[in-house]
Amino acid sequence: MKKKHHHKKKPGFIKKWTARLHLWFGLVIGFLIFIISITGALFVFKDEVENYTRKDVIYHHEQNIDSKKILPIRTLEKLVADQVKEKYPIHWVNVPLDKNMSYLFYWYEHNTNAWNYFDEFPVYKAAYVNPYTGKVLRVYDEKNGFFSIIKSIHWSYLLKQEWGTYVVGIPVLIFVFMLISGIILWWPKNKAARKQRFSLKWKNIKSWKRKNYDLHNVLGFYASIFALIFSITGLFYAFFFVQAMIYVIFSGGNTQYPDFSHITTKAPIEQRTASTLDKVINTVHEKYPEAYAFSIDLGHEHMDDHEHPNFGVYVKHLSYSYHKSSNLIFDENSGELLHTHDPKDKDFGEKVVSANYDIHVGSILGLPTKIIAFIVSLICASLPVTGFMIWWGRRKKKSPQKVHCIQN
Repeated sequence: MKKKHHHKKKPGFIKKWTARLHLWFGLVIGFLIFIISITGALFVFKDEVENYTRKDVIYHHEQNIDSKKILPIRTLEKLVADQVKEKYPIHWVNVPLDKNMSYLFYWYEHNTNAWNYFDEFPVYKAAYVNPYTGKVLRVYDEKNGFFSIIKSIHWSYLLKQEWGTYVVGIPVLIFVFMLISGIILWWPKNKAARKQRFSLKWKNIKSWKRKNYDLHNVLGFYASIFALIFSITGLFYAFFFVQAMIYVIFSGGNTQYPDFSHITTKAPIEQRTASTLDKVINTVHEKYPEAYAFSIDLGHEHMDDHEHPNFGVYVKHLSYSYHKSSNLIFDENSGELLHTHDPKDKDFGEKVVSANYDIHVGSILGLPTKIIAFIVSLICASLPVTGFMIWWGRRKKKSPQKVHCIQN
């Protein structure tokens, strides 16, 4: 008499092909996703690390500042240029609202003809400066700094940004499919399976294959929602259709992003003086005394110069996040304020777009969301590894042999 065999029910057509695509895509892009995820995790605490390592120059420690005046911006620019002796002109300056903090002068040039990160940016430096004396406290080579290189690997694999972002974006687009397909494959069929798939139950499990399988499935499930959010906010920088989709959805169907290019400088160039930017700076100080900092372009020609429809100033209201910001437009010649666009003036779509970077790096709510971003990035980095090990373990498994029972 032959022994009866009870075979498991074969998966349906959709689940079968979902599993195949999940595997094939995983084998193709796994290493790329590992690199993106690891660099993302390393970048999360950039501000905390730099605030600690640069704490002695972030504040200038000038004494009796209440009885002293900050030097005019053009005077500071000349003093800084003379000390640093960089062949390129200073591009912009970050002005803090806290008078105890140093000004931050930046040199930044973009060579659009280069094909890799190191050639694309001939210079990217930052100098911390005492605004009361013009003394350069320290200069940092941001271009070759750890976090800038990590960001470029994460952003474009150290390739030219113009097309390197697509080289990163396409694997991330596929990864979004893999996250969704992973949830479909994970989804338990019944109550018994549900109990098993929400936690790692290794009490009586000795097989490393089983433990690896559980790590891939359980950690992947818990990370999946956050991983989808971080992936989509990353795709925002690679594909315009993602930017448009996010704005249209969260603005309630608006298809036209606010455009202020029609607000331009009207005063004659003869009105521009060495103190024009000081007038701009004083206006921002008066208007936003509680803000964190703002940026002022010093108006020199640069390698990638293009037409600027107006002279804008970006005001950052929070030290840890960019999502709460104001955009001001000034007359470049007279220094008169022409337009203000504050958070209260923005529709929800604009606010979401403004918050995209903070959501992506986990800084939107400060340290708690950064910790989440760090952990999720590490889990995302582990998924290609555990997924590959699952495939390799099954590949090496011997094919089952048919068992025949002989009738007694």
